[in-house]
Amino acid sequence: MIQRVQSIWLLLATIALVLMLFLPIAAKETNSSESEIFTNGLHQTFATKGGKTLETHTFLPLLITNIAVAVMCFANIFNFRKRSLQKRLVIFTIAAIAGFAFWCSVYAKQLPGGVDGAIFEVGAYMPALAILFCVLAIFGINKDERLIRSAERLR
Repeated sequence: MIQRVQSIWLLLATIALVLMLFLPIAAKETNSSESEIFTNGLHQTFATKGGKTLETHTFLPLLITNIAVAVMCFANIFNFRKRSLQKRLVIFTIAAIAGFAFWCSVYAKQLPGGVDGAIFEVGAYMPALAILFCVLAIFGINKDERLIRSAERLR
């Protein structure tokens, strides 16, 4: 059961981070190959005479970081009774998502030929969306704190 509005925002941030596992971050086409960067690796498709060949380079540290940040965001939903701790953890999560987004941009440079001419896909914008949802969760936590303080004054 959803206790507070910040739980909805944190769930949406978690969903945005989980979607990064399946959506490409950047894509680039050359005359003989097509490359896409995902959080789990670089997927290259080469056109050959016999058909298409798929080659994959895995980015295990980036994949683990993506999963860890998503789990951290989801686990923070259950801290709704400890608002000050939840607020600090959301701020830490925002910093972790920003670092993760920077790390994704570093891995995007591993596209053949660099990022020149690359198209940034939907997955590249998911960290920004997750940060937005986390900021909205902080606003919800602050609103809860004001409500609790005003209810305690009435007692």
